[in-house]
Amino acid sequence: MPSVKSLAACVMGEKLLDLIMNDGSRHFGELPQTVLWYELRDHIESLEGATVTNFITDNVTEAWLDFAYRGYLFSVNDQFGGYWFFVDNPKCPDDILEAVLSHYRLLLGGEPYT
Repeated sequence: MPSVKSLAACVMGEKLLDLIMNDGSRHFGELPQTVLWYELRDHIESLEGATVTNFITDNVTEAWLDFAYRGYLFSVNDQFGGYWFFVDNPKCPDDILEAVLSHYRLLLGGEPYT
């Protein structure tokens, strides 16, 4: 059962980052790495309309999850104890980015990883 704090984050919106990467994508969020990669991947299936497009891991140190949602392409990577969220189009509307982070906050819990 999600905590009241987690549910409040879903309703009130997520704090979004606006870091443009060298490849033009936007790093828009970070959450704590509280589950393993496979559980992270499987959780996207419960976000209506989301589809996994690629998943790569070395099963030791790193993983990348790519998925499509509402016409945009997303990637998630684990870095320094957190999951970092990217969208390929930096002009993706904030409400879509907030929906992705809220969905994953229900799984990962905790405060944003910063």
